[in-house]
Amino acid sequence: MKYLALIYGDENRWASLGEDERKAMYEQYRAFSQAAGDKVVDGAETADTKSATTVRIRNGKTQVTDGPAEQLAEPLGGFYLLECETIDEAVALAQQIPGAATGVVEVRPEHVEEAS
Repeated sequence: MKYLALIYGDENRWASLGEDERKAMYEQYRAFSQAAGDKVVDGAETADTKSATTVRIRNGKTQVTDGPAEQLAEPLGGFYLLECETIDEAVALAQQIPGAATGVVEVRPEHVEEAS
């Protein structure tokens, strides 16, 4: 089963890091990905919330606005798509994602439609 590990963190904290600190953090993420092996299906860092565009359709009209859908204290900073046997396995991997130490990692299973 696939699980999405959504990584939330403080953009201001990230922006305040020096180049060497960022390189060290990226190395931690690379190490996590290598250690997790084929359990990591995909993953990426997202651009900051200033680059977000939000699209809504209300009453048949499209509304496009600059910025994120919601202002969060810890906005989405990246994700991993994990292939795991159980939620417990996905959570165990999520605990190893470097962002969990300073932010939050939310784990969600893919939706599996029940057969009728």
